[in-house]
Amino acid sequence: MAESKADVLQQEGLRLFQEGLYDEAVRRFSEAMEYFAEDEREVEVGEMLNNIGIIRRKQARWDDALESLEESRRIFTRKSDKSREAQTLGNLASVYASTKRRDEAEAAWSEAASLFQELGEAQKQGDTLIALGMSMFKSGQRQEGLAVYQAGLSLVQKPTFLQQLYRVLLQVQCRVFG
Repeated sequence: MAESKADVLQQEGLRLFQEGLYDEAVRRFSEAMEYFAEDEREVEVGEMLNNIGIIRRKQARWDDALESLEESRRIFTRKSDKSREAQTLGNLASVYASTKRRDEAEAAWSEAASLFQELGEAQKQGDTLIALGMSMFKSGQRQEGLAVYQAGLSLVQKPTFLQQLYRVLLQVQCRVFG
């Protein structure tokens, strides 16, 4: 089966994104989105909006990022695509956090973590809980944030070096302080 024009444009957008050519990538994703819409491939339209939202977040174009990500989420919710919805919620949470909308960020991360749990995606749930825990800790909810962070850390199958270090420190803390 030959690739559609939309699929080719999507691949080109991904290549441009990886090269750091963000505005060009957005143009390709937007073009791909038009073709996907014509072909009634609504999930792919949502993916293009999510990609555009990620790029706009990297560019600190917050309103554009939110607009794209919120529309992407609406599509994934309508299509009952919980995995993509959860991923989009995580991206939305990052934008909210970057714009100091911490309550909205934490609500989005919490909802994303619940969806990942429902889907049995422990790694993604863990990563999401880690982000949520860090946000809670920074906002002054120290104990709750540490508990959420620790819960996320316990789910991560492939922790980074820093996460491994935190895991050890938390184990030591539990032994010392009970």
